[in-house]
Amino acid sequence: MLKPLRQGLPPLDPAAVSDAASCALPARYEAVREARSFTRKTLGQWDVGDRFDDVCLVVSELVTNALRHAMPGESERSAGPQAPAVRLHLMRWSERLVCAVRDPSHATPVPGDSDDSSAESGRGLFLVDSFSDSWGWHPLAGTLNGKVVWALFRLRAAAE
Repeated sequence: MLKPLRQGLPPLDPAAVSDAASCALPARYEAVREARSFTRKTLGQWDVGDRFDDVCLVVSELVTNALRHAMPGESERSAGPQAPAVRLHLMRWSERLVCAVRDPSHATPVPGDSDDSSAESGRGLFLVDSFSDSWGWHPLAGTLNGKVVWALFRLRAAAE
């Protein structure tokens, strides 16, 4: 079920993007609330309909995972001039929406043990897999360090 661990986004025509928005998030857990608020506001403007709750949940999980597993420890954060940013990107095509979270880590996202239904953590990627239509990750190239973890949602075509 959780197979698509290292794959790029499916082919999407960048020229056909209807809308795009992104925001930088601070390296603290309050950023999850900020990401949800940004997502709600953006999706409200884009009128994505029945996928609204699914996208908001997945954004929460992706940002939480980036903060929990991809950010340097407290001692490393205070040693450097500025903590590396986590960035949330939302892109909408006519029938697809992608949410992507960029973080500074090169580590592969690893699903937790989803067999324990009473566990308080470790199910983030299981939820991403369950609520999105597909997901994956890819390392960044060039001057950007880290990786992007993304989730794709199919949207209903607008009524003609």
